[in-house]
Amino acid sequence: MKKEDENDFYFKEETTRTLKIPTEVIGQSDSLELDLEKDLSENEKLVGRNSRCVPVDTFSFAPLGRKVKKVFKGKGDLVKFRCSVYEKKLLKVKSSRSGLTLSEYIRRSLFGQEITERFSDEHIEIYKMLIKYHNNFKSIGNMYKKRNPKLTQEVYDLANDIKKHLKKFQ
Repeated sequence: MKKEDENDFYFKEETTRTLKIPTEVIGQSDSLELDLEKDLSENEKLVGRNSRCVPVDTFSFAPLGRKVKKVFKGKGDLVKFRCSVYEKKLLKVKSSRSGLTLSEYIRRSLFGQEITERFSDEHIEIYKMLIKYHNNFKSIGNMYKKRNPKLTQEVYDLANDIKKHLKKFQ
């Protein structure tokens, strides 16, 4: 038996116990009730009063275990090319306008993929204004439909021109 100071914990060695039941008792009944009590001093870890060992119940928040990290199988090879300072600045400006990284912009332009520039706040305001003009011209054309069909046709043509111009932005 391993003992330490009173304030520290100690372990008692495990003992095996057997229970002998006479055959007469088993023969008299089909079932047996046993009242077994477990002593605190047996087979348990005892903790002293001043000990810092506090039993903590842990909860498993992830019952299936930890998630496996996905391995990034992206671009690994490096390609370098030379350009002037002006060309590099121009590439950076164009890539920032399109909302892409420099390498992604160069990749897309090299392979001939579509590169769309992102609208600035001014462009968005102009786009909204053109939509309002289109809607207004359509409603004006509807107002003069019966009175002056030639004016209505002119206004519809202007509204359709604005619509074509708006479709170029998309």
